[in-house]
Amino acid sequence: MEQNFHQREHDKFVPMTSITSGGGVQVKADIYYYTDQMVNIGFVGHPEKGEWVLIDAGLPHAASEIKSVVVDRFGKGSKPAAILLTHAHFDHVGGLAALLEEWDVPIYAHSKELPYLRGEKSYPKPDTSVEGGLLAKMANLYPNEPIDLGNAVQALPENNQVPHLENWKWVHTPGHTPGHVSFYRENDRLLFSGDAFITVRQDSFYRVLMQTAEVNGPPRYYTTDWKAAFESVQKLAELNPEIVVPGHGVSMKGKKLKNGLDRLVEQFTDLAIPDYGKYVDKENNLYQ
Repeated sequence: MEQNFHQREHDKFVPMTSITSGGGVQVKADIYYYTDQMVNIGFVGHPEKGEWVLIDAGLPHAASEIKSVVVDRFGKGSKPAAILLTHAHFDHVGGLAALLEEWDVPIYAHSKELPYLRGEKSYPKPDTSVEGGLLAKMANLYPNEPIDLGNAVQALPENNQVPHLENWKWVHTPGHTPGHVSFYRENDRLLFSGDAFITVRQDSFYRVLMQTAEVNGPPRYYTTDWKAAFESVQKLAELNPEIVVPGHGVSMKGKKLKNGLDRLVEQFTDLAIPDYGKYVDKENNLYQ
């Protein structure tokens, strides 16, 4: 398949990492995630049962690492039944073009994300003026231009079912991006939250590096609609997840997750919304 990425934007190195980079965690027998520098890539499916799906595709140049994990976990020559995207930010789609050169598989995303995946529309530029740490100030280094996957990407079904994943549903969780989604399995309350909420303070270089575990709102420098972001966190909290695999940070479960998520909902304005930034308007938006 022809590679359609804007190479100049999407192939540059992103200067951030974490102590968990290059490692993976098996959350359940059929749930595994791998950390590419500071973003998580999900693998859903039993290694011995064949069919599996990939959730998100990491940073630029992630394809070789993803394929290495696939060989180790599912065997040489294996490929996913589909690739599911929480959203189309550069750190979640970086490996797609190279993967599609080898894998002829469908990609699914929310219909509101398709313009950013078909080369039609760019995201707003990240906000380097936002309140936050070093990684927020470095946000101008991050690509915001769209990739172009053409007809390889299609909209998730309107009935909230997840292709190739029985007993899962997708949940529209906008705010971080217009078409952001999270993936939820009801029988064991397992959640892939994407960036709707994460478990690390993503604008802090030290906390990202050390992967300090704490429930946080979406990354501040890339979130443009804080009212929608709050409503999305409320929606996910109402699901009462038992385990979360976030887009950034470590997996979390049980009481620590519940307490952290409840606290985030109750104190969203103070904990998540920055005091200043070009996408912030605390006076004219009600979050609680």
